[in-house]
Amino acid sequence: MILRRCCIAIGNSRKRRVSAECRNRTTITSHSRSNVGSALYEREYITTRQHRYLRRNGIILHRAMDSMRCDRNSTNYEVSDDQSGLNDQLALGEVCMVLRHGSSRRRRAVIIDKRLAERGTGNEYYVHYEGTDRRLDEWAQRSQIRKILVQRNTSINDDRRKITRVRKRTHIDMIESPNSHSSIDDERTALEKEHEQVTRVKHIERIRYGNYEIDTWYFSPYPDDYGKTHSLYICQYCMRYMKFERSYRIHLHECRRKEPPGIEIYKEKSMSVYEVLGSNDKVKVYCQCLCLLAKLFLDHKTLYFDVEPFLFYVLCEVDSRGAQMVGYFSKEQGNPDGNNLACICILPPFQRSGYGKFLIQLSYEISKREGLIGSPEKPLSDLGKLSYRSYWSWAVLEVLRTCSKISITDLSRRTAIHVNDIIGERNSERSYQQFPYSLETLHSLKLTRYWKGDHVLYVTQRFLLHCWKTGVAKKPRLLLRPRLLRWQPR
Repeated sequence: MILRRCCIAIGNSRKRRVSAECRNRTTITSHSRSNVGSALYEREYITTRQHRYLRRNGIILHRAMDSMRCDRNSTNYEVSDDQSGLNDQLALGEVCMVLRHGSSRRRRAVIIDKRLAERGTGNEYYVHYEGTDRRLDEWAQRSQIRKILVQRNTSINDDRRKITRVRKRTHIDMIESPNSHSSIDDERTALEKEHEQVTRVKHIERIRYGNYEIDTWYFSPYPDDYGKTHSLYICQYCMRYMKFERSYRIHLHECRRKEPPGIEIYKEKSMSVYEVLGSNDKVKVYCQCLCLLAKLFLDHKTLYFDVEPFLFYVLCEVDSRGAQMVGYFSKEQGNPDGNNLACICILPPFQRSGYGKFLIQLSYEISKREGLIGSPEKPLSDLGKLSYRSYWSWAVLEVLRTCSKISITDLSRRTAIHVNDIIGERNSERSYQQFPYSLETLHSLKLTRYWKGDHVLYVTQRFLLHCWKTGVAKKPRLLLRPRLLRWQPR
């Protein structure tokens, strides 16, 4: 009993300290990533519920295996602790043990690039931690790095590279046209390698956006010296970028734009959505700046300056000062593959607020009004898979809850979700080769049976009730109200 009272007292004192810190919070919020030791949680913004969901569906199981393999292999290498060797130069491509910022243990990492340190003498080294996403790459001081005395031959490029949209299209073309010219394949491979080479080093480490200082995740091709600076200042209204804080403050005072340069198609309380035409010459610069900002947080985004074929749906938080952009999704006009979403991005300070699923709902509502069946452009990131699978599960089960008999085709028509996203074609070897990251919804929920050469639904009310209670089909935090959407197909 005494021990329990002590624990309660300690907990109350912690709550009082947290409350005091909240009251003294400054206006500018530093939105940095969590420095947790496990590779499963670093910079991923995954809650405990979401993490259980990811593990249950096997999305990040490979990450856990890579992390365990990395930790197991690290104990088999002898690391130099000689302080006299800190002045030795490190070669690009060399594998070392690096002490992460905010971490107490070293991890295996590959030296990718180096530069002169801003303060003092010596070099800083840009490192990639093995078995982790590129968003974890960072600049490290020489004092954080220890050489490995005995190591295996390791190259910068991992053989298990992520499938990108360009690589997926190349693979599909090779399957559909086995007699295609090898020169075209070689050219595409060369372009893919060139893209990876250019984007592997992240120079912009943080940005100032409104009242937030945000650590960036990936490389973004800002022009000239803007792409080489450590910090960038971006206006939350017009997306213009600056290198110096003084210029940024002057611009905020003089900026006349307080909302995106488009048509407001949705408004609910303090939330608005604007449709911006990339083909409009007057707003082309705004769309390009928007894409450059999104690239700081998206790994495989390739659209930067050719914005004419795209529509941008910009989500804003509205207050007395104006409409601040918090996220957006783009859509290619007349897409031959029927994709209703090309790219989606929610800025880190506004993630886990329901904005991502809200934009997904909007993309499907637009598809319904167009009379089309839509699907996002593949492949999706891990967080994108999580959001889409959660939405698909909720949308499908919401229809099944009100219908006693329905076919998969009717289910696709009512939800505007593509049949492949609903059932997944795992039984087809060719389909699996084309789409190794297929996100079948009913298959993951175990609601389909393969009977007499066709997919059939096998649903019971008991199972539906179980899905709602366990949170498998979690209701979106922000629900789109179709009656508030002022949009009609042109």
